[in-house]
Amino acid sequence: MVQAYILVQTEVGQAAEVAERIRGIEGVETAHDVTGPYDVIVQAEASDIDALGALVVARIQRLDGIARTLTCPIVNI
Repeated sequence: MVQAYILVQTEVGQAAEVAERIRGIEGVETAHDVTGPYDVIVQAEASDIDALGALVVARIQRLDGIARTLTCPIVNI
């Protein structure tokens, strides 16, 4: 399994609505609207790095109100 934090920048005033919609996506463990340079922080899990990429590109980035994402895979040592 691969886990990652996905940092999301939204259009102005869209953070809470975007976080709520992201929470409903399979593979998303948590999604919180926050303050700072990113508007939503998502924790997600997928079977492998390719599935994680598909989750981000096909499911999350397509939502209305999202301007940009940055995916940060978790490295377990």
